[in-house]
Amino acid sequence: MQTVTTDIAVAGGGFTGVAAALAAARQGARVILMEQSGCLGGAASNNLVNPFMRYWTEKDGKKTILCGGIFAEIVQRLKEMNAMEPPLRFHEEYLKVLLDRMLAEEGVQVLFHVALAKTILEQQKITQVMLTCKSGSISVAADQFIDATGDGDLAYLSDCPFFLGRDSDGLCQPMTLCFRVGNVDMKKYEENKEKINLLYQKYQQEGKIKNPRENVLVFHYPAKGVLHFNTTRIVGLNPTDPFQISQAERMAREQVMEMMEFLQTEIPGFENSCLLATAPAIGVRESRRIDGEYLLTQEDLKNCTKFEDAIAAGNYDIDIHNPAGTGTSHYYFAPGTWYTIPYRSLQPKNIRNLLVGGRCLSATHEAQASIRIMPICCCTGQAAGTASAMAWATKTEVKNLNVKQLQQQLKQDGAFF
Repeated sequence: MQTVTTDIAVAGGGFTGVAAALAAARQGARVILMEQSGCLGGAASNNLVNPFMRYWTEKDGKKTILCGGIFAEIVQRLKEMNAMEPPLRFHEEYLKVLLDRMLAEEGVQVLFHVALAKTILEQQKITQVMLTCKSGSISVAADQFIDATGDGDLAYLSDCPFFLGRDSDGLCQPMTLCFRVGNVDMKKYEENKEKINLLYQKYQQEGKIKNPRENVLVFHYPAKGVLHFNTTRIVGLNPTDPFQISQAERMAREQVMEMMEFLQTEIPGFENSCLLATAPAIGVRESRRIDGEYLLTQEDLKNCTKFEDAIAAGNYDIDIHNPAGTGTSHYYFAPGTWYTIPYRSLQPKNIRNLLVGGRCLSATHEAQASIRIMPICCCTGQAAGTASAMAWATKTEVKNLNVKQLQQQLKQDGAFF
């Protein structure tokens, strides 16, 4: 068995993991990033989640950027590659290359096509992570570990307590398979797009459309004649159960076919359209959430709480897609307001050298509905990477880290204010 030794090991190559790896490497640590797919970018690359959600707030002409640091750097470099269109649409193929380059620039070792198999624990610390791959197994030994898997896989394998779904019945927010449609007559589409939801809802009532989502969600995409659809909805299935998520993938593809037939036969502009792509994997809004040192709640968000150990901020609406069927609920924050995320919510119970960033950090079902977007995940990832590197450099446990120094470093790096 091959063994790799490093200072910090990051599981997951989405925005959370990329930011964590970059932040740690920029603090001088040796970093390895472990990713089960063949590219970086996570939800953007593997689930075709697009565009970025709004990551600023504005009041009386004053704009406050809530997600800066590495996320702002990524956005700027995408613009320089002509891979972004206003306001927040981006081209994920360029994003993949950009993230490769950014990690290479900092000397981060990236392993693609590896899956977490187990962890080796000693005295409430992870000493090794076992990976499975085409050649068998690889052991990764490190001083500090970061779970950026989205599903809390590393924490789960380390016996950390967690939550799954909402309290009432354990159901998670629906899964969605995004897809792209090409050769659309955009002029006719713009003239007739208001008809889409009226007809869609009529077809639902008549039983011709089985998709339980209440409307059709469609975005422009940075390519001529191409539209991006985020509109399939798979409810009642567990994203962490391989049998159920396999069923979800199949059901979602059937919903795509249903939608294509509806568009091509009923909506002017789609007569000659074609299905360009479905995402390589179905998108998961919610799965495991760790039970950490602090559980971030809906009340914390609505009260715009400013925690003493805050390491990230946000004000994306509390956006809950009905886990059981139709409907989506929203709570919108007032202009010029925001909440913060405490460092303690990145700290799982029971393990002394592990931090968790992204959508699986310690939050309730309702709070997670806001903190799960890519810009905020990027910032919690940067905080986890910065903290892990500081703990490694000072031989301090992550839970005993000087939070003021962590905040000072994040501010210096433009990631928090």
